[in-house]
Formats: sequence, C-alpha cells, structure tokens
Amino acid sequence: MSMPVRGKGKRDHRFDIVDHALILFNNLIEKYPKPSIVEFNKLLGAIVKTKHYAIVVSKYRQIELLGVSHNVYSMNILINCFCQLGRIDFGFSVLGKMLKLGVEPSAVTFSTLINGLCNQSKISEAFCMFDEMTEKGYQPNLIVYSTVLKGLSKTGNTDRAVRFLRLMEGRGYEPNIVAYSTVIDCLCKNGLLKEALDLFSEVKVKGIRPNIITYNCLIHGMCNLGQQEEATRLLNEMVDNNISINIDTYNILIDTHCKEGMISKAVETIDMMRKQCIEPNVVTYNTLVDAHCKEGMVFEAEDIIDAMIKRGIEPDVVTYNALINGHFLQNEMDKARRVFNLMIEKGCEPDIVTYSTMINGYCKGKRLDEAMELFHEISLKGPIPDTVTYSTLLQSMFQLGRVSTACELFRKMLASGQVPDLVTCSILLNGLGKTGDIEEALKLFQAMRNSGLELDIVLYTILIDGLCKAGHIEFAKELFHQVSDNGLKPDVYTYCIMINGLCKEGLPDEAYRLFGSMGDNDCLPDSCCYNVMIRGFLCNSYTSKATQLLTEMVGLNVYIKEGSDFSLSPTVPALSLQRMLLSAAGG
Repeated sequence: MSMPVRGKGKRDHRFDIVDHALILFNNLIEKYPKPSIVEFNKLLGAIVKTKHYAIVVSKYRQIELLGVSHNVYSMNILINCFCQLGRIDFGFSVLGKMLKLGVEPSAVTFSTLINGLCNQSKISEAFCMFDEMTEKGYQPNLIVYSTVLKGLSKTGNTDRAVRFLRLMEGRGYEPNIVAYSTVIDCLCKNGLLKEALDLFSEVKVKGIRPNIITYNCLIHGMCNLGQQEEATRLLNEMVDNNISINIDTYNILIDTHCKEGMISKAVETIDMMRKQCIEPNVVTYNTLVDAHCKEGMVFEAEDIIDAMIKRGIEPDVVTYNALINGHFLQNEMDKARRVFNLMIEKGCEPDIVTYSTMINGYCKGKRLDEAMELFHEISLKGPIPDTVTYSTLLQSMFQLGRVSTACELFRKMLASGQVPDLVTCSILLNGLGKTGDIEEALKLFQAMRNSGLELDIVLYTILIDGLCKAGHIEFAKELFHQVSDNGLKPDVYTYCIMINGLCKEGLPDEAYRLFGSMGDNDCLPDSCCYNVMIRGFLCNSYTSKATQLLTEMVGLNVYIKEGSDFSLSPTVPALSLQRMLLSAAGG
C-alpha cells in the first residue's frame, strides 16, 4: 500500500487566525486609553473558535493585570475555556468571582457549566445546578434544558431523559426536533425501539417535522435489532417527505449489511449512493475494510484502502486497526506489526485499541515478551491501558506459568487506578487456583468482596474448583452454601465441580444428595453431571448405584459421547461408561 504521509506540506489555517488575532491583541494593549472589554472579547472569541483555549485563558489574565473590567460575556468565554480544558472547578471559581463582582450570570453561564459537568458525566451535579439555578430565580431557557437533556441521553439515563423532556413541556418550553431526536436516539441505543417510535409518532402529531438526524437514529435502532424491512420503510418515508438521504444514512445501512455478512449488498448500497452523487467517506471505507478483514479477506481489504487513497481519503486509526485485526485473525502477527509500524511512519498515532489488538495477538501466539514491550511503550506514549489490555496479559502470563509476573502486573494495574472488572478477577482467581496458590486466591476473593464488586456465579465456581483441587473440601462446601446466601444460583458447572470434589474425597453419598437437590435451584443435571456422578460411584466401588444411575440416564434420553474425556475426572480413563461398568462388574 502506497499510503501518503499525513499532513505533509500542509499548514493548519487555524494557526493563521490565531497569529493574526494575537498581533491585533498586542496592538490593543498598547493603546491608550485602553479599549473596553468588548474589543478584547471579539478577538479572544475568534481564538476560542480555533479551540486554543489555553491561549485565551492566559490573555484574559493579561487583560486583568491591565485593569480592564470583565463583563458577563468575557467571563462566559473564560468559563467555557476552563470547561473545554476539563477544569470545571476553575469554571466554578469564575462563577464565584462573577457573583462577588456583582456581574449577573446569564443563561449561557449556567448552560456552559452544566454542559461542562455533563461532558464529564457528572449528571447528578448538573441536575443539582439546574435545580439551584431555578431556585435562585434564574429562568432556564431552551439551551439549558437541551444541554441537560443531551447530558442525560449521552450517559444512557433513558428514564430520566424522558422525564426531563416531559418537565420541559410542563414548564411551557416546547422541545424542538433536536431535543426530541436526542431522546429518540437515547431510546434506540438502549434497545427501546417501541418507545422511540411512539415518541416519533407524537412528534409528527404535534406538527414538528422530523429531520435527517431523527430518521437516522431510528434507522440505526431498527438495523441493530435486525428490522431491516422496517428500516427500508422508514427510508422510503424520508424520500416521500423530501428529506435528502445523507452519507450517515447510507453508512448505517452499509454497516448493517456488513455485520450480517452481506458484503455484496453493502457494495450495492455504495453503488446506489454514488448514483445519488454521494461519495463514500472514511467511515464507509472503514466499514468495508473491517468487514473484509473479519471474513479473512485481508488482501481485498488492502485493495479497498488503495482505492480510498486514490480518491484522496487518508486512512485513519480505525482503518489501520481493522487491518491489524485482520492479520491477527489470520495468525499473521509479523504482517500486523508491519502495518503497526507503517501507521506510525505515516503520522497516525496508535490508540488503545491498536495496542490491545497487537498485545492480544502476541499473547495468543505465546510471544509474551513482545507483548510486554508494547505494553511498556503504552506507558511512555500516553494511551492508558484498559482492563482488556491487562486481562489479556494476565491470561497469557498464567498460561505460560509466569505467576509472579502476573501478580506484579496486577499490583501495577491497581496502582495505576485502573479498576479490575469481573473478567480480570476471574482470570486471576483461575490462574492462582490452577497453580495451587489457593491462599492468594482466597485473599483476592475476600478483597473483591470488600471492594463492593458484584461477584457472579463464575467467580464462586472458579474458587470452589480451586479449593476442591487443593483438597480443601470443607472450605469448598462452605463457599458453595454461601452462593445462595448471596442471592446467586449455582449453575450446572458449579454442581459438577462440587459433586466431583466430594467424590474425590470419598464422599459419594453426600455427592449424590447434592446431585439430587439440583432441581431445587431449577438446575437439571446434564450428561456431564451424570458422567461425574457415575464415575464418582465407580471410583468409590458403588457399582450397583452407578448402574442404576446409568439406566436412569438412558431413560431420560441423556447420552454421553463415546470416548469423551471429562477434565473434571482425570483419574478415570476416557472410556465409555458402559465399558467402565462392565469392567467394574468383572465382565
């Protein structure tokens, strides 16, 4: 692939605007008498549009030193800059200063702060501020309502978003199509398509005209739930209402076709959009590249990338990630590495997905040292390793028997502030249990409980298995009984492990009682459970009971595959149970 070097020979026009604005700013501060804050606001407002927020903050400090008084507009600009820089705390300090100086905050002031809180997913604080604003007599306008609504929807607070929409209506603020579309999108993303369609119908009854975004949200929701026919109907409705289908609409359809493995239909959709004079964008190409890579057609994916470059569209991090993943799926890690090196050479910075994919590939290929090299590179370059990255490395370390290295990595994970999820914890428990370090496994399990992590049946099962294998049957029994006490139900695998553990400890009668009680937890024994119990009887010389249980098993049409080797009972050869019974009976 002859990919162009990104940004070579280009100058960002925003730097020209900033340079020009700064020259004008320096001219203003040289004037005497000093211009009013209005003149400075015009210049610094222009710099804000270029997203150079830190420059604006430093210039406002310079203005203050010159003795130029702030007004509400300048302070709103300053609050916005702090919010954009992620320093909402400084934004609130400016609000405090406004009140102290007697500058009356505006709806924009509150809307900016609420938006800053919402962007940091501090929805409860945003709500509190909204309530405080109304209590103090400030009337929120449509902008403030829309800001809170957007924050609720962005963070998936669907019920609260719908209630807030109704609050807007109740207070006399008729939501516009943007507000309705925001809630419809939230409902669709949470799989509540019926509710989204009901709200869509309500919008039309009120005489509010749905726009392209409204339709795209619904079409996306329908496609995600496999309702392609309904999506097509809605698409036709758009055409009938003279709403032009845009690239986003087509990309939704193309993505759906690709996810269903219908790449040819996706290509047909691209041909259709081209007839409408809509050219594919980087999202379109990335969808195709990803689909081809997942189908094992990496060579074809590279052809698509060549085609997009010829059309003047540069590959981005998503393009490279898809291609790297494609090579990983084909066990071509050396080729994946070449693509990884190429993207860096072209000036495209790898993100955490890139690193995680590469690390996963190396771990799957038992190339742990190369995976760790990349992990250390992340620490130096900036992307923060997520739980997936840590879990992948921990799994590989345990598989290769590098237990102390795994424990050290886990400690680093905690020190970095990364909170382990259930998957990470299950890998650790399983690894410690299999290596016989049951004491460490118990300590970890207790720490997980104390942390408030919601433990699932998988974690209990892993630890019960480790205790059984270490010969701590009494501890295993105690933990098994705690499962129900903690509101969980043992599954068939938990029962199998416990039954096997009891049989190995010479307690077949107790194992059989447990086997018989499975129905009390709505858990019916499967062929594995029967197999474990019958083998347990045989290992403890309960031949007649084994025969009786086998007859029951056959009567229930539960069959065992010939030659199955169940790891739960390694002490018994992998023979069919019928042969084992004959052998035990001396036949």
